[in-house]
Amino acid sequence: MLARMTSEPEQQIGVGTPDAFQRLWTPHRMAYIQGENKPTGPGAGDGCPFCSIPEKSDEDGLIIARGASVYAVLNLYPYTGGHLMVVPFRHIADYTELTAEETIELAEYTKAAMTALRTASGAHGFNIGLNQGAVAGAGIAAHLHQHVVPRWGGDTNFMPVIGNTKVLPQLLADTRQLLADAWPKAQA
Repeated sequence: MLARMTSEPEQQIGVGTPDAFQRLWTPHRMAYIQGENKPTGPGAGDGCPFCSIPEKSDEDGLIIARGASVYAVLNLYPYTGGHLMVVPFRHIADYTELTAEETIELAEYTKAAMTALRTASGAHGFNIGLNQGAVAGAGIAAHLHQHVVPRWGGDTNFMPVIGNTKVLPQLLADTRQLLADAWPKAQA
């Protein structure tokens, strides 16, 4: 039997002190959390989904567009509608391993993805990023992929949960100096 729909949040025993936040349940993400379809190792032949997706038809692989060295694909476990990824065909883990041509096409496909998402869904903004390594949040760390997450005013955002909180392990001036010292001289 379905529960009666109300505008009041349901109080559940064991979920902590009521904090005025409504809980957003996304049970489809449990497959991701439990590691379903995750590679068994770091190699391209170790079950990497980003290596096998291009072998499928665009429809079956959820591929939006293919380039010479990258492709755009919808995320199976999206944070928002339209959450997609730009992925190099080549099985590499680190951004620094991209060739110049791959870097350019990754950037161009990211721009194209933003344009397409604005046109198709009126996205107001975007979260764009690469999670480099498992400790940085990469679900599939062995194959580089850039997330393009469309955002809209008033959509669900995790930031209010930690709003007004900053964790800075050192003074900004010290961090700036470390980065300035480490910056490649050819790029300065």
